Amino acid sequence: MSLNTFGHLFRVTTWGESHGPALGATVDGCPPNVPIDAAALQHWLDKRKPGQNKFTTQRREPDEVEILSGVFDGKSTGTPIQLMIRNTDQRSKDYGNISETFRPGHADITYWQKYGIRDYRGGGRSSARETAARVAAGGVAREAIKTLVPNVEIKGYMTQIGPHKINRDNFDWDQIEQNEFWTPDAQAAKDWAAYLDDIRKAHNSVGAVIEVVARNVP
Repeated sequence: MSLNTFGHLFRVTTWGESHGPALGATVDGCPPNVPIDAAALQHWLDKRKPGQNKFTTQRREPDEVEILSGVFDGKSTGTPIQLMIRNTDQRSKDYGNISETFRPGHADITYWQKYGIRDYRGGGRSSARETAARVAAGGVAREAIKTLVPNVEIKGYMTQIGPHKINRDNFDWDQIEQNEFWTPDAQAAKDWAAYLDDIRKAHNSVGAVIEVVARNVP
């Protein structure tokens, strides 16, 4: 199973590669008459957009989403919604030296072992760029939830980078969108910035933990 598709009643299939002409998602199962426009989806893509600080990829992409099907007169029709995001800043030549090299901390070797072929240009579908399609599809999901169960509130935030966790006593919802790490702990954001500078200088990498909270779920 490739896991390109997930969900049951509301299904999302993502497609495309990091250095292909475009990537996107097909959303199937969205109820009809849900108000959807590109601006609503673009709101979330702009939050994800790369190159906004030194802790993300410096690749510059406008990440402009196009709705190709499934929406008419600003509302979903109940048919599959096709979303596309064009790639404009691929630099495939930068990856020529790793065409026969497996990078640590990436999915290079696992793709090779599973499929016997891999797209080494930025990791192909294992690139973090693939998440742009998921964000666009998530925007559709948010519009559907807002229409069907308007009292539901969903928020996500980072709680840990490497061994360093937030202090729950400092939890402030208003801080989440005020720092580079989307964390509710302003002091943790400062500490993580210094920590990641050291990690980068050591040519190392670390993992992180996020939480998602859904309130008023029926």
